[in-house]
Amino acid sequence: MTSGNGRSLLELIEGADERGLAAAGLACLDRCLPLLAPDGGDALRPVWAAVARGDGGAWGEAVAKARVELDVEGSADAGVVRGMLAHAPADWAGDGLRAWAGACSATALALHGGFDASGVPDGLVERCLAGDAEGAGPLLAGELRRQQAVLESVAHGPTGLRRARELSVEGGRVLRAVVSRRARTA
Repeated sequence: MTSGNGRSLLELIEGADERGLAAAGLACLDRCLPLLAPDGGDALRPVWAAVARGDGGAWGEAVAKARVELDVEGSADAGVVRGMLAHAPADWAGDGLRAWAGACSATALALHGGFDASGVPDGLVERCLAGDAEGAGPLLAGELRRQQAVLESVAHGPTGLRRARELSVEGGRVLRAVVSRRARTA
């Protein structure tokens, strides 16, 4: 499965500008946030605002503030999500943002795949990033589609950020429901 224009997630990340990279990484983090802080969505609101403005100075400050607000203990998955935020670059620069967006993408795919009944076989996340989602379960495939849609939306400029936020909210609800269902059956 590749995106509508035939580009893999790796290609979309490689071609994104700073705003697109920041939005892509932040959207992955936002969708995984229910694993760290089920009610912590507001902590990322200032970070989204900095992305919308394309304001690198505000970005660094907002990321630092979110790190403090979301410094909570939790499960192993919570630690992984906290790591996504911890590795967000303070500088609004292409190389750092690109590396972070790529790492967040892979982490979010792996976390979502871990909640699929079949799990994540070796190499599946890498294949999904490269455009081959053969064998991906529904949660992993859904996360892959959301990531592609976010990158394609923000490629159209600041107006695409609204769609990116909508996809993040939707993805967060899906993951929150899966976690809740697992907790009830455990």
